[in-house]
Amino acid sequence: MNAAHYKPCEVSWFSALCDDDYEFLGQPDAMLASSWEHCRDIVMQAESGGFDNILLPSGYQLGIDTTIFAGAIAPLVKTIRLLMAVRIGEDWPPQLARRIATLDRILGGRLTVNIISSDLPGDTLESNARYARTLEVMQILKTMLNGEHLNHQGEFYKLDLDPPKVTTVSGKCPPLYFGGLSPAARDAAAQGCDVYLMWPDTMDKVREIIADMTARAASYGRTLKFGYRAHVIVRETESEARTAATRLLSKLDDNAGAAIRAKSLDSQSVGVTRQQELRAAAGEEGYVEDNLWTGVGRARSGCGAAIVGDPDQVLAKLRAYQDEGIEAFILSGYPHAAECDLFARHVLPKLEHGPLVL
Repeated sequence: MNAAHYKPCEVSWFSALCDDDYEFLGQPDAMLASSWEHCRDIVMQAESGGFDNILLPSGYQLGIDTTIFAGAIAPLVKTIRLLMAVRIGEDWPPQLARRIATLDRILGGRLTVNIISSDLPGDTLESNARYARTLEVMQILKTMLNGEHLNHQGEFYKLDLDPPKVTTVSGKCPPLYFGGLSPAARDAAAQGCDVYLMWPDTMDKVREIIADMTARAASYGRTLKFGYRAHVIVRETESEARTAATRLLSKLDDNAGAAIRAKSLDSQSVGVTRQQELRAAAGEEGYVEDNLWTGVGRARSGCGAAIVGDPDQVLAKLRAYQDEGIEAFILSGYPHAAECDLFARHVLPKLEHGPLVL
């Protein structure tokens, strides 16, 4: 398809708040640790590079606090959106609504929210119940941030109160990004989120997931936007990109990689299991299909594959996802600031892109 026929997509980068930045995977580097200074610099690099949004991840056992970081970085950025991850098990919904509205005000209306269906640290809720609770929170946030009186009588929250006095700039709830592959996760997403996120997968599976989620949302009288979270390694030639991928793993001890994966609280989820299946299905060099490399997942829980190639190959892969219905990309690479610059120079100018419009 000619580039002129593609609708603009949202292109986001990733700030490594959760101890996830390396020159060599699995080899901690003090210069790349999740400090305020380092993560701030990644955000500023992404803004200067022209990205539309940046994911600020959250992990209880990892890195630094996402909300505090978002509040600190918000006055420093001028154009980029922030996609702030919030862990539902760790928040009281009315206070979360107030915090979201306040941050959106500081940002001039440029806040988006990544909903994570987390447990309360130290306490485990069965998966179906956890996603049911997450759906309740999404419904509560939308009601309160849309400026409506809340009378919610659910299984997990029974609340009757007015919305917080502080409102978002638009007077509406910011877009809620959310993902998950289990039936309970998919059903919660179909009812509650605005942008359904998926981790790397083969093109046939991407197509299958989008079709399923479109049908699920329609059954509730809703429509969804679709986002794709992946790593990227772009170099001037495919050979250089593949060499960079090999180098990234060159000092990895498999036991150390397994320990890193196990640190995440979601390391046993259906989505993580699917990333493991991709690695098992990959060829000897880790490629599960053209330009999709699963090596990153050897030392990372969650998003475990990278788009690897020269600028035209990376662009073609992104275009192929757009053909399937993807309208938002959340990308990252190692080290994050360096790969951000490479993508911004070699691929981003070739994409029609801008903040996602719901």
